[in-house]
Amino acid sequence: MSDVAIIVNTAIAVVATVVLIVRFKVNPVVSLVIGSLYLGLITGMGVKKTVETITSGFGDIMVDLGLLIAFGILMGSILNATGAISRLVDGLLRIFGARGIPYALGTAVGTVLQSIFVDVLLVISAPLAHRVGQRIGRFGTPKMAVAMAVGLECGIVFTVPGVGALALAGLLHVPLGKMLVFGVLVVVPTILATIAITSFLFSRGWWKEDRDERNLSEDSAEAAATTAESASTADASGTEAIGALDRTPQSVTASAGGSTTPVGTHGHPAHRSANAESGPTASARTSTARVMPLWVLFGPLLASLLFIAGGAVADIAGFTPGWVLFLGEPTIALLIGLIGTMLVAYFCIGSDGIEDAITSGFRESGQILLLTGVGGSLAAVVTAAGMGDILGEFFSASTVAPLLVVWGIAAILHIAVGSVTLSAITAAGLLAPVAPSIGLDPVLIALAAGAGSLFIIHVTSNTFWLLQTLLGQTVRGALKTVTVGLSIASVIALLCILVISLFM
Repeated sequence: MSDVAIIVNTAIAVVATVVLIVRFKVNPVVSLVIGSLYLGLITGMGVKKTVETITSGFGDIMVDLGLLIAFGILMGSILNATGAISRLVDGLLRIFGARGIPYALGTAVGTVLQSIFVDVLLVISAPLAHRVGQRIGRFGTPKMAVAMAVGLECGIVFTVPGVGALALAGLLHVPLGKMLVFGVLVVVPTILATIAITSFLFSRGWWKEDRDERNLSEDSAEAAATTAESASTADASGTEAIGALDRTPQSVTASAGGSTTPVGTHGHPAHRSANAESGPTASARTSTARVMPLWVLFGPLLASLLFIAGGAVADIAGFTPGWVLFLGEPTIALLIGLIGTMLVAYFCIGSDGIEDAITSGFRESGQILLLTGVGGSLAAVVTAAGMGDILGEFFSASTVAPLLVVWGIAAILHIAVGSVTLSAITAAGLLAPVAPSIGLDPVLIALAAGAGSLFIIHVTSNTFWLLQTLLGQTVRGALKTVTVGLSIASVIALLCILVISLFM
């Protein structure tokens, strides 16, 4: 088959996948498999080789990522059950004050809190952010909305162990330590610069409180979240624990707001938590929860990330004794973090609370694992079809062009599909074959795909509607904070990546 035919059929496969998801509401996992089958068969690979390529692509990425994703989600589920998130937000407000809290919260959400499953993180932290916005004066609501939107979405695709970052690293065979280091180099300046730019725009009359904000009582918050066609309830026992652990009235009220029913933030329903109990059992468990210092609760997670980053730095420096390689291995590091988190949480919520959190975490990880796996399947078929050689010749003159292309593909896919993770994985898979042929570091492709997937998050994204309802914004207001805010972040991230590429 000619090069032109391969390119055309690859484009048809991608467009057909998008149409199946958007127009016919076919599950993304099924749609990606159908697109992979079409591309393999139409390019002459045959039935046997096509199926083998799809299954091997799925299996390869699961070997690299399956346990990592599961361990990360389980850690986050347990941390949520201990009430650590709202206590962290309250602490940030006390330390950084009204001017600094948007920057502090956005950075925290985009970095250290990314082990928490994004639906749970959003539904717990958004009501708290809304309360904080009401307490920090004029333009508090839009500033906190931008901080939440940028922190959540940038963290997903740039920060290990965010699910998008893990998927992109596995798809492109980027060492997790390297993805962690370069992801932080991109995500922190992106979050800070975006909040600063949007805050400047708000102060210059771009935000109209009478048209962009609305009063958000507990009743209206619940009604709005229900209207968003939710399919699950956030971890109710974890929310009650937050109320017991936090001592300020604002935190208790905000935590109550977190019990609304969310839709999954990337186009899929969040699963109902197994430990969303009611009645005497949940109340008793909450009342007996012990307060642990935050550094103790987050200590195992931070230690695991330090192990991964330390292993990567040691490998670059040539210092590779056995114990460093053991602790720096991502699977081992996250396993140590998970075990440590379970031990710490035992003294807060007991064995029953841990068991409930783990049960909830396992249910939440299923869709993510399948989506990641079939993203690897499509990438494997694209490579086997010969796109690598074709694109390699096309981009051989410059390393900037493929980064711009992968950013553009991810942006277009996200505008159509509304899924950050799906668009980033698909774009990276299409351009992955370019890296070895022109000497482009795969981590740059991973970061560029993540940056592109943040562009114009709008009404096709459930994140848009959740942030709109839970943060007291009108649709007009959410278009300014979520859509425009994340589009600015997308461009800033791309610029950071292009600068980094000059030194690699």
